[in-house]
Amino acid sequence: MITRKMFLLNACMALFAAFQFGCADKKEVSKPNLLFIMTDQQRYDALSIAGNSIIKTPHLDKLALQGAFFRNVYTQCAVCAPARAAILTGYSIENNCIRTNSIWKDEPSLDVMTMPTFDEILHENGYTCEYFGKWHCPEEPTTIYNEFITLSEYRSYVNEQVPYVEPKEGQLISTASKRAYTPNPIDKHYGMNYKDVLDKRKKERFAQTELHGVSNIPAEHTSTAFVCKNTIEAIKRNSNKPFSITASINFPHAPMIPIREYADLYRPEDMPVPSSISDNMSNSPYINSNGRLRSTEYADPEKIKYMIANYYALVTEIDSWVGKILKTLDELGLAENTIVIFTSDHGEMLGAHGMREKNVFYEESAHIPLLIRYPKEMESGTVIDNYVTNLDLFSTILDYTGLGENSKSDGRSLRDLIEGRESDRPEYIVTEWNFRGDVISNYMVLHEGWKLMVPYSESSKVINAMYDLNSDPDEINNLLGSNPESEKYKEKAEELKGYLLEWLERTNSNYYEGVKNRKL
Repeated sequence: MITRKMFLLNACMALFAAFQFGCADKKEVSKPNLLFIMTDQQRYDALSIAGNSIIKTPHLDKLALQGAFFRNVYTQCAVCAPARAAILTGYSIENNCIRTNSIWKDEPSLDVMTMPTFDEILHENGYTCEYFGKWHCPEEPTTIYNEFITLSEYRSYVNEQVPYVEPKEGQLISTASKRAYTPNPIDKHYGMNYKDVLDKRKKERFAQTELHGVSNIPAEHTSTAFVCKNTIEAIKRNSNKPFSITASINFPHAPMIPIREYADLYRPEDMPVPSSISDNMSNSPYINSNGRLRSTEYADPEKIKYMIANYYALVTEIDSWVGKILKTLDELGLAENTIVIFTSDHGEMLGAHGMREKNVFYEESAHIPLLIRYPKEMESGTVIDNYVTNLDLFSTILDYTGLGENSKSDGRSLRDLIEGRESDRPEYIVTEWNFRGDVISNYMVLHEGWKLMVPYSESSKVINAMYDLNSDPDEINNLLGSNPESEKYKEKAEELKGYLLEWLERTNSNYYEGVKNRKL
């Protein structure tokens, strides 16, 4: 494994050699730019091009049609920081050691994310790198950015641009923006006086996931607008040199409080209720996950419609701003030579199985969007059905920027799939979750529509789970565990376990023996 220190030393030596000896041809080949746009908690089907007939995402649909649209992309880990670390480094959660959202603070003696990020490599090879929005990883790699503006600065921005106004009757205060919003029936404090809510928050643990409604913040000052306006300005000021610019948008992550302009596009009564919302989860490893037994409002067929409407509104706002960013590339003549990647860190349950949030291997949580456009090297209208994960983005970026020799990682470049070339890429993918140890499913392996979920130890009491997405896309019927017909599926389960063991061996996992000895 190449560590950050080793990488920086090698980079300095290479630059010194280039300075010493020069080259016969001084004409520099034009390097492609990189525009990396990442949302937070956007599930795979929150795009109209993915088959969603209700959501409005015209600009993202156009982006997909102009390049490569990946239908079967999964997050390496369905939680923010681990997913982002996998994207940045190309290494598995076990190998980059970011297994929680704050492990570098909670365990400061632990070596985490010691390998270089793709932006560190690009920076050392002449790129100007800038980053805007949610980071949620150790800060050491951020020193290379010319501009690095996070959501903490957005809070200061709001204080400057949007004067505080005392909430009116029926309004509450958002914990994120500290500004008023109008709650809807799925909000935990719907119908309460905001002063009573403030008193309650002082006494009880309060999560931003409990906030649902419509924001009073002006359209030009939302957090999405803040990130995207900074991105547009960065493109303009760096238009004459190779750049890597990231727009890391906080939505559609909670609190799900869109502004009125977009909220009015989606009426709650028109929203479809997830077909798995009433799943009793009696044979599922996730029966107690995400507070589903306490927060029963997410299993309420009427209340969940409000959450879905808000979620779609937030995605449509993002789509509108993505359109403005792409228009900027066009106006500056940069589109042809710019790699544009649009993806998300993980998905959102939105009431499926009566759950909210992510953290699980179910499709709504683990399956994410991925669109890649690079007109100079890529055909439009490319659709890819192969299973891949966001672990592969690191190598893909370095491959297309001509730095593939630096792309050692646990992932693989997606270029062979995009260009339709023969590949020895495995036909399965593996994703991880080891936040709390073996008290929950730790691995998911997916092959030809069959999905196996297992803990990483032989002794864990967590039940094994396997679903056939071909016949059971809602993942209602666990074919293992207490299923009386589980014996019929042992051969298929062992096949999937074999793929998982192959992956664990390739990534030098410490959990190989535990999984190997796990009975299915």
